[in-house]
Amino acid sequence: MNYPLYIIFGVAPSLVWLLFYLRKDVHPEPKIIILRVFFWGMLAALPVILLETGVRDFLDGFSSSLPLKIVYWFLGVALVEEFLKYLVVRDKVLNDPEFDEPVDAMLYMMIAALGFAALENILVFLSPEVFFLPLKETLILVVFRFISATFLHALSSGIVGYFLALSFFKNKGGLKLIIIGLGISTLLHGLYNFSIMEMGGNLRIVIPIIILVGLAIFVSLGFKRLKKIKINE
Repeated sequence: MNYPLYIIFGVAPSLVWLLFYLRKDVHPEPKIIILRVFFWGMLAALPVILLETGVRDFLDGFSSSLPLKIVYWFLGVALVEEFLKYLVVRDKVLNDPEFDEPVDAMLYMMIAALGFAALENILVFLSPEVFFLPLKETLILVVFRFISATFLHALSSGIVGYFLALSFFKNKGGLKLIIIGLGISTLLHGLYNFSIMEMGGNLRIVIPIIILVGLAIFVSLGFKRLKKIKINE
């Protein structure tokens, strides 16, 4: 059986983005901490699956109305995922001595998110719907997951990391800044999922593209801003 190959397919998109964004740090983080946060990000996907399943089963008991669909995709999925990824960084690295510059907050949030996406991808590729697809179609799906779901996880958590950095290093309304970061990431993450799963026509493609491009620009500018904060302060 091709289980090891499909596990590689699942992890590969996360590793590529991980290597890309680690280059943003002029003071590289210890590899052991990177691996630890990535691993805990993977583990965070397990309770998320249970929570999302529970929310879906609960909402299935009601009529399939638009408000309930919004509740599911924005709160039952996006908020749950973004909050659990944030908890990984808060509990596993925030108080580590190596967490010593603003840009680290964005990096570690994105590392946790890429670990989360890796396990999510593995489960997708090992599912019966995908596992028995022809290899060519599977490779196309790998590329699609690379530029879509995996990228989304990294970017949306990068937003949380940006506001976490402001709260941690500038100490101005810390909790409020974290809530703002989680709120923005949840809103865009939820809209991305909702547009793909519930909308039709061009909106199903256009909205996700706009969100990914907008997030990528924000994250790029966020890295530059946080580096300036360190230099100036």
